[in-house]
Amino acid sequence: MKTFEYRVVPLLTEIADAARRAAQDGAPDHAAVTADSPDGYPCRHCLRWAQPGERLILFPFASIAPGRPYSESGPIFVHEERCERYRLTNEFPSEFRRGRAIRAYDSEQNMIAGEVVNGNEPEAVIEKLLQNPETAFLQVRSASRGCYTTRIERV
Repeated sequence: MKTFEYRVVPLLTEIADAARRAAQDGAPDHAAVTADSPDGYPCRHCLRWAQPGERLILFPFASIAPGRPYSESGPIFVHEERCERYRLTNEFPSEFRRGRAIRAYDSEQNMIAGEVVNGNEPEAVIEKLLQNPETAFLQVRSASRGCYTTRIERV
């Protein structure tokens, strides 16, 4: 049983759709790519790995808005074709239980803690980070490349 209720907040549909449109319009910082491995192309909208042959849009995403000390923009993927947004927001995405780092941020969007998740314990890390009353939200990122995966908020 979770002490702290939380929700997983996948990439907004509006952002995914805007990336798809920008790629279609030839934006130089948006690229269409084809997945060539089963675990190298995570869609941040449906929160599943694209399978070989699936097409995705690679584009920059600012998970912390510019103007903050921890602002950063990094590359992320969304499926080229519309996909269903991740709906199990009260459950950590099963496909991302390994190889993730979870970072805690305060209300000023400053990073205050972080841990790498190497096994089946993301809920324990989430619980631990949410115990700090200064934690306003969490970000889940790739442990190997640092790319943004999803956001976690208290309910």
